[in-house]
Amino acid sequence: MDTGSYKTFLCEVILGGKTKFDAREEELLTVIRKERISRPIIFIGMGTCGLVAGADHTFSMIQKYLAGRDIDADIVSTGCIGFCNSEPIVDIQLPGKTRIAFKKITEDKVNSLLDDIFHGIISEEQVLWQFRSDLLKPWDKIPFSDEIPFFRYQHRVVLGNTGIIDPFSIEEYIAKGGFRAYIKSITSYSPDQVCDIIDQSGLRGRAGGGFSSGKKWKSALASKEEIKYLICNAEESDQGAFMDRAIIEGDPFRIMEGIAIASYATGVSKAIIYIRSEYHTAIERLIGAIKNMKDYGLSGEKIWGTNFNLQIEIRQSPGTFICGEETALINTLEGKRGMPRHKPPYPVHSGLFNKPTLVNNVETLANVASIIEYGPKWFYSIGTVTSKGTKVFSISGNVNHIGLVEVKMGTTLKDIIYTIAGGMKEDKKIKAVHIGGPLGSSLPADCLDTKICYESLKEKDAEMGSGGLIVLNENNCMIDLVHYFMNFMQKQSCGKCIPCREGTRRMSEIFDHIIHKPVDHVNHTALDRFRGVIQLEALSEVMKDTSLCGFGVSAPNPFLSILKYFRKEFEEHLFDRKCRAGVCKELRLFMINIDQCTGCSICAKKCPENAIIGTPKSPYFIVEEKCTGCGICSEVCAFGAVYLK
Repeated sequence: MDTGSYKTFLCEVILGGKTKFDAREEELLTVIRKERISRPIIFIGMGTCGLVAGADHTFSMIQKYLAGRDIDADIVSTGCIGFCNSEPIVDIQLPGKTRIAFKKITEDKVNSLLDDIFHGIISEEQVLWQFRSDLLKPWDKIPFSDEIPFFRYQHRVVLGNTGIIDPFSIEEYIAKGGFRAYIKSITSYSPDQVCDIIDQSGLRGRAGGGFSSGKKWKSALASKEEIKYLICNAEESDQGAFMDRAIIEGDPFRIMEGIAIASYATGVSKAIIYIRSEYHTAIERLIGAIKNMKDYGLSGEKIWGTNFNLQIEIRQSPGTFICGEETALINTLEGKRGMPRHKPPYPVHSGLFNKPTLVNNVETLANVASIIEYGPKWFYSIGTVTSKGTKVFSISGNVNHIGLVEVKMGTTLKDIIYTIAGGMKEDKKIKAVHIGGPLGSSLPADCLDTKICYESLKEKDAEMGSGGLIVLNENNCMIDLVHYFMNFMQKQSCGKCIPCREGTRRMSEIFDHIIHKPVDHVNHTALDRFRGVIQLEALSEVMKDTSLCGFGVSAPNPFLSILKYFRKEFEEHLFDRKCRAGVCKELRLFMINIDQCTGCSICAKKCPENAIIGTPKSPYFIVEEKCTGCGICSEVCAFGAVYLK
């Protein structure tokens, strides 16, 4: 069937509301969904993580392999399925057989992999899983994806299609049930009813604040202004968080459908996707999705015979952290500097060009279509009493399986780390989990039973943020982590309000002093160190009470969390000038074991500070006052004579 026939079929049958199909229609659906194929299909994870791992080179090598052997097969680019440390991931589906996934298929492994699979041989070293299907014959002795702990204990709603479907194919998205909720909304429900459904579902904003989405939508709808705007916030400025980018790269039509439903429900005719300019892959897929929606009559004028009009456009952000804040975002869209505004008025009442503006982030909107499709009770039944649905997290750090996960609200941190992410690398002991990005908090190992929900985290003085989880082991230094975040925030502060501008600068300076040895020059004496530390708590309170926006209010969180949970380590740096993890180089002190030193003099020659003295063929010594703790002497010593005190 050609593209035009597919379009007619999908519009008339699927979007037209038909739920029961005859044999011919069912057969067409299986073809569009790639459940029945006549020639091999090779799927390649071409999200950002896959591209970084070399997926583009893998793609080119597969093309050469097929062309060189005159093999008739399709190649499909997908997004990231979430199992990021195994990229590049290549899935292969042969006619009549289930789709099977392989890990770390770099370009040098392509020929051997395809030679084997086309002869019915599976590489045990590289195989990951096969996808379950009632229509296809499974491979022997290969686990199904839903049997793998990484997927088995997730609850994938938002991530249901990512890494599986073709993000460029609106036909496949529609064939899997996409846009039904949208058509159902604009043809069967009034805007009030859609807002009620979202409100009854208990959906809360997934950007960190957790405000009720239903109430926010109702406020926008209540405005009598003729012109209103909707902004999909895909700025995603939190470091360690890559959920929004991965969702867009893997399933852009889900976001577009959420935007369309939200626009209809709130009386908006112009929607803007505000996305980081460096998200090139995500932008490319959004551009394609917008074009496809126009082609199918899902945007534009008088959509599907209704009075609903919608235009969607993409605007790229300058990429600064503060532009993730909704009012700073709006300022940049108006051509102004990215600086927060005073609230109230809130954007939902007076936002872009002083018009009512609904701002929702990517993950919030990605839940909308499923809520309309399955009903508010379905969504409300997932999660905890106060936090409904699921939450997507990007998990990184010292775990065996870094990547993207989606769990029910109420899942514990321990379950995410040890059950889904496969536990700690090298079986090392967990030290902390940092949640919420630069403005977040670090929780110690004895808080791992904390449930993922807004209220439980608040009880621990932590915030969910956008969903970045960084897992730290004993080789990580908590003071170094906070120093990094404080330095980052000092640079990212817009400078509009004094508490944030001066507070982040002063906190960065104080932590810079803490991780360095005191020396005898102005502003860096031991007395200055103690004076600065005494100021930290008072400074934090002032920033929280008087900062203009959430950036300044939350900026002290990393420090306050380590003061609460890691005070001893903080005091060791301050009083003992010691970093137990050996990370803070300025506080490290190396010694030479005279019994093991052969007097080869290599360490003295390599020392950049000339801090090692001695006579060749006799033991050498390190001058403590000169040593900067760089560790080069330890690296070059072939006899293990240099050790960290």
